[in-house]
Amino acid sequence: MSLAAALRHDLSERAGKFALAEALPHSLSYGETPVVCFPPGKNSARHGNFLRGSYRAIQANPAWRKRLEKVHTRDGRSLPPAECRRWKELDSCTSSDALLMNIFCHPSVLRDGRVAALLGFEPGMSPCFGYKARVPIANGRFDRTEVDLRLGNLLVEAKLTENDFQSATKKVLLTYRDFSQVFDLQQLPQTGDRYLSYQLLRNVLAAHALQCSFCVLVDARRPDLADAWYAVVSCVQPVELRTKMKISTWQEVAQLAPPTLRAFLAAKYGIGLPANRSLLET
Repeated sequence: MSLAAALRHDLSERAGKFALAEALPHSLSYGETPVVCFPPGKNSARHGNFLRGSYRAIQANPAWRKRLEKVHTRDGRSLPPAECRRWKELDSCTSSDALLMNIFCHPSVLRDGRVAALLGFEPGMSPCFGYKARVPIANGRFDRTEVDLRLGNLLVEAKLTENDFQSATKKVLLTYRDFSQVFDLQQLPQTGDRYLSYQLLRNVLAAHALQCSFCVLVDARRPDLADAWYAVVSCVQPVELRTKMKISTWQEVAQLAPPTLRAFLAAKYGIGLPANRSLLET
């Protein structure tokens, strides 16, 4: 079993136990390894995939709330019909975007400077999820690359159970204006006609164009993703840009989270210390 598959299995088991313990409505996807999906509560005050405090903050912010409406790519194929709505991507217990919002929409995380110091952004910054970066193309146009999170001058790519960072043909990547300047093309991870870790390459180019820092957030149980990141960073040629590249884990962030969030992450995701308090607390 691959590391990605093993983590998906573990997260689904934990989510199932969490749903039963908290009496949360949920459904299982079809297939050999079912994934737990949570619908929102009927009064919209609770969503099983989110901690109450984070979910309240999301509902109060129109831009964040809109992020919840992304339709699940397997809705109607791998998931049973949902009541009164379509399944959304952030309903899934394996959604890295849901995990990202659970943490960075939590009011205490934004007020407390410890996570900001760890990742390198100014405390008090308002998160922008699904930020549309403008990465220059050689023809004078721009690629509207979507970055998972922007916090001030920090761009964040979040990963959880995704298999890898995807790949793209060399022909496509060579159309980016700064590609040959930013990367050592001979050393980049590649196959015959494709460059690997396409998402990382685009985000590094976005950070270069915007003069931002860039951080990849991965699970400590996914050393394969960390290895892919280091393989790309070693090929970044401008020294100043390379110093702005960083990687952190959900586990490191969880250690600095407020107690209720830390307990939620431990129980639902297996991240951090064992939960020792009620998850119904706000």
